[in-house]
Formats: sequence, structure tokens, C-alpha cells
Amino acid sequence: MNGISSEAFVLGCSAIGAGLAVIAGIGPGIGQGNAAGQAAAAVGRNPGAKGSIMTTMLLGQAVAETTGLYGFTVALLLMFLKPLMP
Repeated sequence: MNGISSEAFVLGCSAIGAGLAVIAGIGPGIGQGNAAGQAAAAVGRNPGAKGSIMTTMLLGQAVAETTGLYGFTVALLLMFLKPLMP
């Protein structure tokens, strides 16, 4: 009985890992949506502080987005560089 080759096993595990890495984009999406909603509510309560609120929100979203970008980068590396191949 022939089993799965080690190359096919590594490629399959790389694809599964890439899928899991892309799931890392869900957290930043939820967090950024929440931050934007809270910022809109804060501007509605205090329109005079719009500049300060928007600056703080955008800085926070830029920091939160790095998690999603790291996950996407790892997924691309796993899919196209074929790690652990001889």
C-alpha cells in the first residue's frame, strides 16, 4: 500500500497553515470596525474634538492592521516558497 509522500504532506500542511494564517485578518477587521464606530459616536457627542479623535483612531487602526498584514505575509510565504522542501 502506497502512502502519502513526504513532499505532498509538507505541501498539504503548508496550505493548512496558510489558511490559518489568513484567519488572523478577522481580529483586526472586527477591532477596526469597533474603533471606527466608537470614534463616530465620540465625534457625534463632541464635534469640536474631531481632529484629535480621528488622529487617535487612525493611529490605533494602523497598529491593529499590522496583525492582519503579518498573517497575510505568512500565508503568502507558506503558499509560494514551499518551505522545508529539499
